Amino acid sequence: MKKKILVLILLALVLIGTSILTFGKKEPVDFSADVKPILNKHCITCHGGVKKNGGLSFLFENEAFAKAESGKSAIIRGDGEHSELVKRLISDDPELRMPYNAPKLNDDEIDILKRWIDEGAKWGEHWAYTTPKETEVPKPFSLLSIFGVKPKGVNNTIDFFVLDKMKEKKLSFADEADKALLLRRVYLDLVGIPPSLAEIQAFEADQRDDAYTRRVDSLLASQKYGEKWASWWLDMARYADTKGYEKDGSRTIWTYRDWVIKALNQDMPYDEFTIEQLAGDLLPEPTKDQLIATAFHRNTMNNDEGGTDSEEFRMAAVLDRLNTTYQVWLSTTFECVQCHSHTYDPFKFEEYYKSLAFFNNTRDEDTQGDHPKLRFYTAQDEKRIDSIKRWLSTTGNASLVKSTDLFLHTLEPKVHAHYSDRIVDGALYDTKWLGVRTGGSARLRAINLDNKQQFFMNFWTGEVGGKLEIHLDKPSGPILAVIDLPSTNGRQVIQSPISATRGVHDLYLVFKNPSVAHGQPICMIEWFAFRENFPHEKSLDNMNFQKTFLQLVNMQPEGVPIMIENPKDMHRKTNVFIRGNRLSLGAEVQPTVPASLNSFPKGAQRNRLGFAQWIVSKENPLTARTLVNRVWAQLFGRGLVEPLGDMGTQSIPPIHRELLDYLALDLMNTKKWSVKKLIREMVLSGTYKQSSSLNNSNFEKDPQNYYLARGPRFRLSAEQIRDQALAVSGLLSNKMYGPSVMPYQPDGVWMTVYSGESWLKSAGEDQYRRGIYTFLKRTSPYPSFVSFDASSREVCLVDRIRTNTPLQALATLNDPVYLEAAKHLGAIMEKEGNGNLRNGIRVGYKRAMLKDADEKKLKELEHLYQKALIDFSKKPDSAAKFLNEDLAKSNVKVLPSKAAYMLVANAVLNLDEFLTKS
Repeated sequence: MKKKILVLILLALVLIGTSILTFGKKEPVDFSADVKPILNKHCITCHGGVKKNGGLSFLFENEAFAKAESGKSAIIRGDGEHSELVKRLISDDPELRMPYNAPKLNDDEIDILKRWIDEGAKWGEHWAYTTPKETEVPKPFSLLSIFGVKPKGVNNTIDFFVLDKMKEKKLSFADEADKALLLRRVYLDLVGIPPSLAEIQAFEADQRDDAYTRRVDSLLASQKYGEKWASWWLDMARYADTKGYEKDGSRTIWTYRDWVIKALNQDMPYDEFTIEQLAGDLLPEPTKDQLIATAFHRNTMNNDEGGTDSEEFRMAAVLDRLNTTYQVWLSTTFECVQCHSHTYDPFKFEEYYKSLAFFNNTRDEDTQGDHPKLRFYTAQDEKRIDSIKRWLSTTGNASLVKSTDLFLHTLEPKVHAHYSDRIVDGALYDTKWLGVRTGGSARLRAINLDNKQQFFMNFWTGEVGGKLEIHLDKPSGPILAVIDLPSTNGRQVIQSPISATRGVHDLYLVFKNPSVAHGQPICMIEWFAFRENFPHEKSLDNMNFQKTFLQLVNMQPEGVPIMIENPKDMHRKTNVFIRGNRLSLGAEVQPTVPASLNSFPKGAQRNRLGFAQWIVSKENPLTARTLVNRVWAQLFGRGLVEPLGDMGTQSIPPIHRELLDYLALDLMNTKKWSVKKLIREMVLSGTYKQSSSLNNSNFEKDPQNYYLARGPRFRLSAEQIRDQALAVSGLLSNKMYGPSVMPYQPDGVWMTVYSGESWLKSAGEDQYRRGIYTFLKRTSPYPSFVSFDASSREVCLVDRIRTNTPLQALATLNDPVYLEAAKHLGAIMEKEGNGNLRNGIRVGYKRAMLKDADEKKLKELEHLYQKALIDFSKKPDSAAKFLNEDLAKSNVKVLPSKAAYMLVANAVLNLDEFLTKS
């Protein structure tokens, strides 16, 4: 013991000596933390980005130290006193002092800039763009720590970082939340719905040291985990069941939502999760699941209205994909660079289009069919496809097997009809089909015919039919094929051999029908495809397989839009858009990543796959930080860096930067990109388990809880509020996956133009499925979700706003979903109360809040019941209407009591503590 005391004394003396030696010394000025915020706040608006007044810019290092219009540099390294920048900041002449016509910088800001210049004006990088460094865990020294005793509130490494920052405000950890409240919190955070009363009681009775850890691990293994966290991801993926814009027609893309839920439940490593969504189609021999994953970027809006420019909206989708990718994975406002270099962050105008080049070669176009799609055949039809592939494999032509599989499952590669030009006696019609009248023609420009001996076309001709001639190089050129088009009132795919021709040629399609007058009728064409021929044997088997193949092509199975890369002969050029205008093209650019970020991986291809690999490279400073920050915000209500969408130089300097970097490095290196392990560490921390009570001295010191001295407390999401109401009333369905459902919605909410689509109320348990499965129409989202700030998902959303408007109370008090939940909860209260009003109210309150009601609340709710009972007894028709029951078929005597219990239950479901996670 004496030796330990001696060691402590020696350590104390060392600390005192070090403090004396360092007293009075100032830390070197940090450019990223100290200087850049001042420049951004006061200088950049006139000297950077778009504006470079006086020829001076502080956006990039080379610009800041270059000669301005005066012929001198504004900054002389090592000499702040004689630097023009400092002179202008302290000048008494209002025409010379900077910032011009604005308040003067305060003395501290001027001192920082002067010291920075005196110290050599080292430019430095913004902290978020530098690779995180291994950080030493700040473990506070105390006598107890020598014996391995952790400070109060410290459960794991996270807490040591948080506690270290608390010292700045003389804060300490709050007490741990009581067991019932803590279990409700972690249930809502991990699976999105509250625990049952039985689960609460079992947890309260469990005295094992690892009781809480066991519950956390169980929740992470639950299938409901994927449903909860998928809602968060689908906001960023801008997932919706319609295409957007004015027409806003339905789109079948729910299979992507199912993929997200399954991937999260499987704890797919985040780097794989990223690569499969951005470039699953470019992986070697991609699986169907990897193709479905690419629907992430097919969630872009699609304008298939007649009269719109298909290339304009294709490019709008490509721009959205680029902006979304940088926002989702890199917390970067890259969209600012479309028209000019970023005003605050080190991204140059041309770099935007170099990144755009990675996304500009996908096959999808702005057409009605949402092609390319992955088509889902029945098990029986998949066997037919397998038989064709086995037969083809006997020819020894592996590429033919692969291309046949691709064509049957995606109808690719093909040429959309709106690719046509030089249209004579025809036009591109409303749904972007090509319409050619009798005697008319259209050109397909620059088609590569090497090894292409089969022609496919999706068309309809009405009741007359006709012939289609394919001419080489000009309308009167050599005929490659003459194809009989049968009469058809619906879409049909026809197949025809064409004469073997090599090289790239223009093809002219001429439609003829001598039996009708010139100009009538019209052949409508959606797409064309040219592909390799089947083997040339004239066997019966060959003919049967040809017939089977065409039957399969003509089917219309369900599918999901996916990404497919253009073949090399169809690669597009990418040019700079001058001032962001796609009609004003500048220089051509090649796919390259911004110079201010990490280097492109060696050996990676310059395509979407290489770009995705660059994003999840361990040398990338932003991806892991972004994920950690967003997950933290989901659990604690606020990110370690704010705002969530911008980790650039305009973000608020983070208090817990060391914690962020520790978690980012640990996620990549130790946890191997496991999101579940990241969440587990966060919810096992003492920081997370704290009480959220405001009744302590910490509140006054840190009212916004920036230093995390109390537990998280904020309102639940739109989906969680609905799911929780259904759960506590016993109505929530556990059914998972499949097409979106349509719960009750008032008539007239949808005002759908063109399509004639309507909201068809789902039957049975589909009425009570979790909110994630609710059909989302972009121009008319589910009303109660919008009231609670859910997204309409036209674009990526990384952080839902939190408001509290009267509309929210109107929704939970009047929406039939909440009224039905209240009716069922009221029935449970009445039954389990067994004739005792107070006991019934206790049952309902505890079922919702998972704790006992205090005396004051019981009295208030009893008073509400008695008042309602009197009113409903006087007006049984009102009671029946409130209960949504037929008065003539109901027991009038019991209606007032049922309605009064329902009213009390409705009030309970509207209490702030029910709508809040605390």
